Amino acid sequence: MSRPKKAILLAAGPGTRLGKLTQETPKCLLPVRGKPMLAHWLDALAALGVEEALINTHHLARQVLDFAKSHRGKPALTLSHEPTLLGSAGTLYAAKNFISGDFWIVYADTLVGSGLDELAAFHEKNGAIISLGLFRAPDPKSCGIVELDAKGKAVSFEEKPAKPKGDLAFAGVAIAKERFFGRLPPPPADLAKDVLSRSLDGVYGLTLKGPVIDIGTPGSYARAK
Repeated sequence: MSRPKKAILLAAGPGTRLGKLTQETPKCLLPVRGKPMLAHWLDALAALGVEEALINTHHLARQVLDFAKSHRGKPALTLSHEPTLLGSAGTLYAAKNFISGDFWIVYADTLVGSGLDELAAFHEKNGAIISLGLFRAPDPKSCGIVELDAKGKAVSFEEKPAKPKGDLAFAGVAIAKERFFGRLPPPPADLAKDVLSRSLDGVYGLTLKGPVIDIGTPGSYARAK
């Protein structure tokens, strides 16, 4: 089985919790060590063999368009503008004509240090409909918490639980088969709340080796840098 050649990068969020940082710069273009978050992800996807990527836009979309125009090499970029945010699952639903075969799902505001190649290999052999990258969350109440069986199959998923069953959390990166679109509701819809929390058929997870940081607050952004 070949590795995914396409990816969908979820990059449209306004990043309101970051305050002034995202008033003039979209969250996906905030720099980490001098390079925009999107550029880090495009480099990582190119290294994984991805040839085409779709990026959704909304907040300060012109800046993302200018970034895409300046991008050279792989993956080739397609932009999908959302005048009204569709939600993470809604964006996937709207992009179904872009996808053929297995594909990456990436939350572009999450920094992942390593482990993506291992996730790709894991997905190749486990027969999953979707394979989630996971990490140990320092604050499980703020994440989507996953329980796995001995084979890595998800047995529970709860978004931002009041009483977490553990600290193993969805890292905002996954690989899905094309038939995953069959369980997506029309937009607006959220991947965690409206899809993963409702059906775990064919859902597997693998703990990533590297650090995972959601660039959602000034503190977490400082850690990422």
